[in-house]
Amino acid sequence: MSLAFTFRMATREAVKVSIGQPVLCLHSGFQLLAADKALLMKLRKNTGYTFINCKKALEKFENDIAQAESWLHEQAQKEGWAKASKLEGRKAKEGLIGLLVGNQTAAMVEVNCETDFVARNEKFQQLVKDVTLATLAHHQNKNQSQTGYVKSVLVGDELNKLTMAEGSSLADHVALTIGRLGENMSLKRAVTLGVPAEWHIGSYVHGNIISQTKVSMGRYGALVIFQGGKDGERDTLGRKLGQHIVGEDPLSLGNMDDLPCGESETRLLPQTFLADPSRTVAQFLKGQQARVLDFVRFQCGETLGE
Repeated sequence: MSLAFTFRMATREAVKVSIGQPVLCLHSGFQLLAADKALLMKLRKNTGYTFINCKKALEKFENDIAQAESWLHEQAQKEGWAKASKLEGRKAKEGLIGLLVGNQTAAMVEVNCETDFVARNEKFQQLVKDVTLATLAHHQNKNQSQTGYVKSVLVGDELNKLTMAEGSSLADHVALTIGRLGENMSLKRAVTLGVPAEWHIGSYVHGNIISQTKVSMGRYGALVIFQGGKDGERDTLGRKLGQHIVGEDPLSLGNMDDLPCGESETRLLPQTFLADPSRTVAQFLKGQQARVLDFVRFQCGETLGE
């Protein structure tokens, strides 16, 4: 029997300690349970953390997947806050607008990151969805007894302090995503709306990202509050008005009888209507038997007050 053959056989025997088998610790004599392969794959799929970290967590908690997952989240949160502190001064002017219209309510948020590359990442987009959902839930819980028009603007810390369904703050969620993606991020602003039963909310997001949720995301977003409109055509009416607001960037509402003052017009109602340049927005609304009451436009990365 050759020396090479003997070495190969010895090596095969040495690696027969398979995943999931107890491993004897040479120094202490205690048996440590190695990570179970099926649990390892499940934990990695559930959390998205690295193979090495998932294996370490399962070994630490003797294949208790619930404890392992909780520990991984805690470690990631700590690392996320540490990384967030280091990146805090870096400019974050890219990102996405998130928009969601509910039952007589709506929320629109702006979440920023450093690069368009990260804005296209699924984890960042999930952050935008979660922030939008949490913001709308906050509005609904706070204004359950309100019957009139309610409009609220949230910025900075007001947004960071909001909580998600499982109880963690949006600030913690942002830090966790920073730790995962390695870019500075911030919750810039949000607006929430609640309208009475006879009013309607139209919406539009430009560059809408395909999503399996009801949250729309893109670089520009608009919400428009209106009354009237023809039955069966209000969704289309709201979308057309939202498209106009995104495209023409009006600064104020104006009046239905205002005279237009050309291409420099910044009032919504006397502007030339984007979907039908032969009419003003006011003339279009008269034909639809509708009236705009308010609107909000977000452009990702714009300076507040512009």
